[in-house]
Amino acid sequence: MPPVKPMLAKSVAKIPPDMQYEAKWDGFRAIVFRDGDEVELGSRTGKPLTRYFPEVVAALKERLPERSVLDGEIVIAREGRLDFDALTERIHPADSRVRMLAEKTPASFVAFDLLALADESLTDVELSDRRRLLTRALEGVTAPVHLAPATTDIDVARQWFEQYEGAGLDGVIAKPLGVRYLQDERAMFKIKHERTADVVVAGYRFHKSGPIVGSLLLGLYDDRGALQHVGVSAAFAMKRRAELVEELEPLRMDDTAGHPWAAWAEESAHESARLPGAPSRWSGKKDLSWVPLRPERVVEVAYDHMENGARFRHTARFRRWRPDRDPHSCTYAQLEEPVGYDLAEIFGPVH
Repeated sequence: MPPVKPMLAKSVAKIPPDMQYEAKWDGFRAIVFRDGDEVELGSRTGKPLTRYFPEVVAALKERLPERSVLDGEIVIAREGRLDFDALTERIHPADSRVRMLAEKTPASFVAFDLLALADESLTDVELSDRRRLLTRALEGVTAPVHLAPATTDIDVARQWFEQYEGAGLDGVIAKPLGVRYLQDERAMFKIKHERTADVVVAGYRFHKSGPIVGSLLLGLYDDRGALQHVGVSAAFAMKRRAELVEELEPLRMDDTAGHPWAAWAEESAHESARLPGAPSRWSGKKDLSWVPLRPERVVEVAYDHMENGARFRHTARFRRWRPDRDPHSCTYAQLEEPVGYDLAEIFGPVH
């Protein structure tokens, strides 16, 4: 019965040997519960996703075993690539908009684990046996439900890591063959793509614990010469957070007058862009006030994906200061694009 917390993965630099390998899907993790005509989609946090993906619910009701619990990923494909941004549009309070998007950009479900079948819980069964049961349970399944490809050949996994990124996938997951399903434990391994970019530091937010740096606000110049907010870098030791306040003090501005992001305080500005002071759809009323800095320092950060080609999807990772870089040379032109790879090559047409 829901909720069930998914088994998690910890990041490693290289693909480890002697495991089961799968692509890392770039979507919404979902635990699917089917009991006859009832289908529920549970998110990674336990909150239901059911109302946001009516077309997925209908497909699962037709294609899954009558009583089953599966772990997988909800994805949306456009023009042969996964489109994470289209997924985020589904998290909307208006049922009419959700149903309109379900027709316009229908989602799919990629199954990669089986947690229960009929009256039997499989969480204490080893992965290799769960995979065999999953393959049997989904034999002949049709889109928009898919069985995630898996292999125990590390050379194939390395090939997937290089090729599948072009279809919008996120890397490779490695799973020990004997692992049982351990809820909320990092019992698997993820190997993700990483790129670097030189970005402008144009402000920071205070840490929740006090007057030390919580996150650096990062920017890139667009082709019009405007500095756009592209995300944050936030993983610092507590000592380093305090040092950054002193280090950045000479750049601190008394107010936002003359700052490229001065318009963040105007409510109308948030209608067209995610600015540093804008409320997040995920955090609600969380305080996102910030300290403006003169945009004169450049930092190299590591990132994995961009949202809409405009901002880092996840928190960027600090690598080093770049005093040799002119801030105005930090533009979107430096961002890499993976070589295209058609998603249909992975498991046939995606609907």
